[in-house]
Amino acid sequence: MTDELNEPLGLNEPLEPRRAPRRRGRTSTIVIAALLGGGALAALAARDPHAGQPVAIARIEIVEPTAPASAPADHASVAEQDKRADEIADIERRSGVKVTRVGGDAAPGALIIRLDEQHTALAPAPDKRLVEKDRHGLLPKIGADGAKPMEVYARPATISARLPAGAPRIALVVGGVGLDARLSASAIDELPGAVTLALAPYGADTEGVATRARERGHEILLQAPMEPYDYPRENPGPHTLLTTRGAGLDDLHWLMSRFSGYIGIVNFLGAQFTADETALMPTLTDIAGRGLLYLDDGTSPRSLVSALAPRVALTAARADAAIEAGASGEAVEKALTQIEALARRNGQAIIVAGALPAAMTRLARFARELERKGIALVPLSALASRVEDKEARAGKWK
Repeated sequence: MTDELNEPLGLNEPLEPRRAPRRRGRTSTIVIAALLGGGALAALAARDPHAGQPVAIARIEIVEPTAPASAPADHASVAEQDKRADEIADIERRSGVKVTRVGGDAAPGALIIRLDEQHTALAPAPDKRLVEKDRHGLLPKIGADGAKPMEVYARPATISARLPAGAPRIALVVGGVGLDARLSASAIDELPGAVTLALAPYGADTEGVATRARERGHEILLQAPMEPYDYPRENPGPHTLLTTRGAGLDDLHWLMSRFSGYIGIVNFLGAQFTADETALMPTLTDIAGRGLLYLDDGTSPRSLVSALAPRVALTAARADAAIEAGASGEAVEKALTQIEALARRNGQAIIVAGALPAAMTRLARFARELERKGIALVPLSALASRVEDKEARAGKWK
């Protein structure tokens, strides 16, 4: 098909046929069952009724047992097996997963349980308190009790006890999720849950992608297309926010209705739109009035978001660095190195990147290595209320 929904956000090539996301790894957060040597292992963890509380994910690796020895095991072999069983039992205790075995058997030597990254359950979406019906669908709103989507749907910022107090923090936002089934599944499954995902408003299953992302612990943003300087030659897609629409909010509300559970808005392109106060001010006012936050991707030095946000009580932030779609591997490495240095100097930093094949593996490795380097990976919501630091200069690497 060549309709505009299959060429969104300025992409010229049609999307690949939608395929079901391929699960990576064998992690289970609910029930783990294995049959080893005729014994049954069942690890049952009921869903925590208090949404938002951390739960543990255990990765199970089955190790093939060695062939039985022809001679009786000596005392050293028995001692080694006992030691291994004690180690496994200790890992199980520290994992927080209650393990019950038929007959009360001890931990088998062939089973290794390794504690994976902490999984954080997010509040269900949509929350009936936080939506209102519009002709386009459900739109976010502040609840009658004062509850805001940016707070209810956010991922808690959990800092590892292994990091020192006051450790620098980095928020990584990966955009363009939802445009390609394979890349979307890769971003959702391979990136740590603390990575914030920005979903495009196009596609046949935007709500499904949003749900899967949140089930994996990612807080999400709506990536709103906005008018660039060379519009319409560079057209971000249907319902792009345009300066020619003035204070009209119909396009914004169409974009907002595409899926639920997001904490805020991030621009896609928009150098022209974000520099026009007449068009931008009503948009920011509406976003603030719905209890959402706003992330400026930092690519336009003429953006007025930072100046206008305080006037409408809008929680906002500006990215300190952006990795462009066509960035080379060397450019990606340079950007990540510089963002680390900036986080150490200022105490925190925000970086945005696209869900692209060339960068995905490197971004996942970067995110998982931060703790070892003494830096905390946190969701965007943990840094979004900050005022732009004069020393932080947004950059983009090509």
